[in-house]
Formats: sequence, C-alpha cells, structure tokens
Amino acid sequence: MNPEIRELVHGNLAKVRHEMSESCIRSGRKVEDITLIAVSKTFSVDHILAAYEAGQRNFGESRLQEAIPKIEALPKDIIWHFIGKLQSNKIKKAAENFNIFHSVDNPRQLVEFLKVQGPKDILIEVNIAEEVQKSGIFLYPLDEFIQSIVLCNTVRLRGLMTIGPNLQNAEAMRPYFRKMRELGDKIGDDCWLSMGMSGDYSVAIEEGATHIRVGSVIFGSR
Repeated sequence: MNPEIRELVHGNLAKVRHEMSESCIRSGRKVEDITLIAVSKTFSVDHILAAYEAGQRNFGESRLQEAIPKIEALPKDIIWHFIGKLQSNKIKKAAENFNIFHSVDNPRQLVEFLKVQGPKDILIEVNIAEEVQKSGIFLYPLDEFIQSIVLCNTVRLRGLMTIGPNLQNAEAMRPYFRKMRELGDKIGDDCWLSMGMSGDYSVAIEEGATHIRVGSVIFGSR
C-alpha cells in the first residue's frame, strides 16, 4: 500500500472521528450511536484498505459496476451501503453484494426486491427540499409508500435518507435535517436517519443523524 495514502486516510479519519465526538458532546448524544459510512466511490482498493486498517468497517458505493470488484477483493466483514441512484434492473445483482440500501424511492424497486432473497435493510430516500431535478420521494406520498414497504416481505424498513439541497453554508441545512428528524420520529424511536455529508455532517449529527456519509474529507478530492 502507498504510504502516502495510508497517512492521508488515517489522519483524516482521526479528524472526522474527533469532530463526530465534538458534535455529540454539543448535542448530548453518544458517538457510538452514530455510524460513519466512508464513501469510497471512485477511490481505490488501497484507499479502502487504509481506512479498514484504521478500524473503519462501513463503506458506501453508488455505482454497481465499480463496486463489485472492490467488494470481491476486500475483507468480508465490511458492511457495504448502496447510496446511489438504485436502478430497478440492477437490484437483483446489487442485493447479492450490498447489505444496506439507502436510496429506495419508488414502487418499481419494491417489485424487484420481491424477487431477491431477503430481508434486505432499506432506507427511503426523501427529497426533503422537494427539488424536481433530484431523486427521492416527496413528502405527500411518503406515508403511502411506507405502507407498501410493509407489504414487501423481502425488505426491512430501517429508516430515512436524504441528500438535501446543495447549500454552501452548513448551518442552512439545519432546518432540513430537523424536518427529517421529525419524519423519523413518526416512524419510531429506532428509525435510522442517513443524512449529512462531508460539508455538513456535524450539523446533521446535532440534528439527529444516525448515519453520516463522508467521502472527500476522508479520502481526499476526487
């Protein structure tokens, strides 16, 4: 392994974990209740192994074709999260390789999940700002979609995910994260909330995130 990659990833992971702890202190939460997903899309096996050496076990990928060779080459105790746009015709293959799906947002996907051996853990992707150019379900059909998931016996609804609008100021994301927490509270106390990325994960933790998806501040610029 390239020693520069190891040094970069180990150092960055330490910084992220420190900031996670600080965010938990500010919000009265326990850091062990937050799952850090290292978003490894476009990065090499060496980058992932460096993070693995530093104790990281949860990784996120968004392109099936890119992810499968990595999954096959890397340790089997890694938990793989599919975080990208989930095409219905690729669900069967994705289900063979991924543990958790963060981007379920339409009934066609559920039809394909019925064909796989389950149950698979899923999260509903919520388009919290209702931006027409982005994927994710809007708020008004969310309750109905949740009921349809309950009827699908090959998936297990774990919670909600959002990307949120592309805002420069992390503080501006707070109302959207807060709204996600309110939606999660309606589902139940054990609802996962996958929200917060490299630029705003601290605010997301303060507003109730249980899973954060962090890539560039761990692995460097793409």
